[in-house]
Amino acid sequence: MNRINALKQSAFKNDKLNYFLVLNSANLTYFTSFPGATALLIPEQGESILYVSAVNYEQAEAETSGLTVELLKRGENLMEKIAKRTASKKTGKLAVDSLPIESWRALAKAFGGEEKLEPANNFIREMRKIKDQQEIQSIREACTLTSEGMHVAFETIKPGIKEKQLAAEIEYAMRKKGSDGTGFDTIIASGASSAFPHGSCSDRTIQEGDLVVVDLGATYNFYRSDMTRTFTAGKPSQKQRKIYETVKLAHQRAFEAIKPNSPAREIDAAARQIIEAAGYGEFFVHNLGHGVGLEIHEAPILSPDSKDTLAAGNVVTDEPGIYLPGYGGVRIEDTVLITQSGAEKLTLGPYALANAP
Repeated sequence: MNRINALKQSAFKNDKLNYFLVLNSANLTYFTSFPGATALLIPEQGESILYVSAVNYEQAEAETSGLTVELLKRGENLMEKIAKRTASKKTGKLAVDSLPIESWRALAKAFGGEEKLEPANNFIREMRKIKDQQEIQSIREACTLTSEGMHVAFETIKPGIKEKQLAAEIEYAMRKKGSDGTGFDTIIASGASSAFPHGSCSDRTIQEGDLVVVDLGATYNFYRSDMTRTFTAGKPSQKQRKIYETVKLAHQRAFEAIKPNSPAREIDAAARQIIEAAGYGEFFVHNLGHGVGLEIHEAPILSPDSKDTLAAGNVVTDEPGIYLPGYGGVRIEDTVLITQSGAEKLTLGPYALANAP
């Protein structure tokens, strides 16, 4: 409940707010460590109320503490139920983390008008940017599992294996080591498809000489990891080596620039300058990185126009890439913890373009 108390101290400094309503699924897990809730109503004073449907009610009663668990019955209107619960505080405002527009209108109607609602996801965004020791340990374990999976990829890639078969081998290895699941859909993009930054995983058979982008992550205790390596099926060509070494240098320069109090856009620039100097600037088509935690993409953002400043406790990705349409692409990515003095890579190796000379 320390996180709920921290939110109260932050949000209720504004004396116009009386309640904070949490609806985003990742935010609900953040505050309750229970992934099956529908909503969490945090009052300025008193115990918070966790709304749960019948299918998750008994489990919520057993697995949560310090909360009032309230059953949301079939057919009950959640917005009206919350409005009734907060009726005695109609003079104040209800802060809400996130809500689709139609639900926002329904809640506004039930609560007495849109002027009674306050969009306030930024409070939670700022809290979640800084990971506590328990979160860091979970992410660290997810990264260890991901590194294990990447070693399997490195050892398994060869001409003749299908992308989906390779993904299955990787995911099985991570599960066997203790992963709760994948952090996102595993990407195995080979040949010309490796030039698609968000390529998927198909029935394509990997061919001799293909570039193969492997982007994977594990989940542990709700927390995720993110790692990418690029390999070749067989001996790499001179052109492939040049692209790879450019991305590898950009990745390293960005990592060296990561430290507390650094503007995130400057970290992006450190990598982008290397790629531009090599003549591939137009082919680095995405941001350098993003935060990782309960979600695979969260704050802070490392981009040319980011307004974020890095701080100790942030966990971010460092993932420069070069993508040549019709030819192939290279991306190298690690999950990185910002420490008090610099940064630590939580995903490790292999940094090699091929698994054979």
